[in-house]
Amino acid sequence: MAKIIHMMIRVAEEARSVEFYDTAFGLKVAGRFDFDDFTLVYLANDESEFELELTINKDQSAPYQLGNGYGHMAVSVADLEGEHQRLVAAGLSPKDIKAMTHEGEALARFFFIEDPDGYKIEVLERQGRYK
Repeated sequence: MAKIIHMMIRVAEEARSVEFYDTAFGLKVAGRFDFDDFTLVYLANDESEFELELTINKDQSAPYQLGNGYGHMAVSVADLEGEHQRLVAAGLSPKDIKAMTHEGEALARFFFIEDPDGYKIEVLERQGRYK
């Protein structure tokens, strides 16, 4: 059986992205590999073995075009309101908290936030299928 281990996104500025993901989600640098043309930075925390791989291409000067294929990455938190308030206080501008139902039943409570490169991240309350 396959095990999902990481997701890669291309970012323009390493320090800016590392700071964002640390402040927003407590992701710390778990590994950094510098090559001639690019750098790979792996971010992780103790909540999961899953890592976020940041790729910084050294010849990239223009912002990346995310296109119409990327949707979002998702994380779950125990205290949705508390995390929302913390991110507001940190100046990271999360969107409003929303709720979604399916067939009359509560499915999810969540909000979105964007990283410095425009990648959307859904922050879900840890409940039901969103553990």
